[in-house]
Amino acid sequence: MKMAATIDAPAKCELRSVIPFLQAEGRSAVEIHRRMSKVYCENSMSDGTVREWCRKFKEERTDVHDEGGYGRKSVATVGLVERVDQVARGKRRFTISELSEEFPEISRSALYTIVSKDLEYRKLCAHWVPKMLTDDHKTQHVASALTFLTLYHNEGEDFLKFIVTGDETWVLYDNPETKEQSKQWMHTDFPRKPKKLKQTLSKRKIMATGFWDRKECCWWILCGRGQQ
Repeated sequence: MKMAATIDAPAKCELRSVIPFLQAEGRSAVEIHRRMSKVYCENSMSDGTVREWCRKFKEERTDVHDEGGYGRKSVATVGLVERVDQVARGKRRFTISELSEEFPEISRSALYTIVSKDLEYRKLCAHWVPKMLTDDHKTQHVASALTFLTLYHNEGEDFLKFIVTGDETWVLYDNPETKEQSKQWMHTDFPRKPKKLKQTLSKRKIMATGFWDRKECCWWILCGRGQQ
């Protein structure tokens, strides 16, 4: 009886390449492990490793080589990255902790790598704006802009000199010395630190209202609290 030939010292990528071929034949993970064990003997993969790679190839992974440094393998398959992207876009604002609840099978570090490197998401700070515009405000702005464009089209450059706009804001009219500015050199033997009275912020604000045209400020006024 002729004995089946065995392959000595196969490369890991060679072993992994066999799995998608046998999967295409409709073989299960158990059958794949059994057939590989017959050919590669003690050099074959363990049953658990075969099952893991069967799962990866079912998730549309195509690379049979190790990824990452120091022997770590990446779990970022094409299908997984797309799923994470869909969840992230659905949430718009999300945290890694929230994503980990959606993907409990993936570690937080792997999710962070997918989000930051594969999907190229970045954490950005929100910027302050004077006020949040409602839909009605935005509609009014669009209507005003269309009116201005129509007048400009009909009257030309002369129309611009009749536009006067204004705004108001709270400003500080008393700039107290900051904590950094109040520092002074003192010897360590000095018994106590110098004291500085805390100032109430509300008493240091004043409303500034101004109007201007295309060239210069036409009129402005400063009003305290309760004044008009």
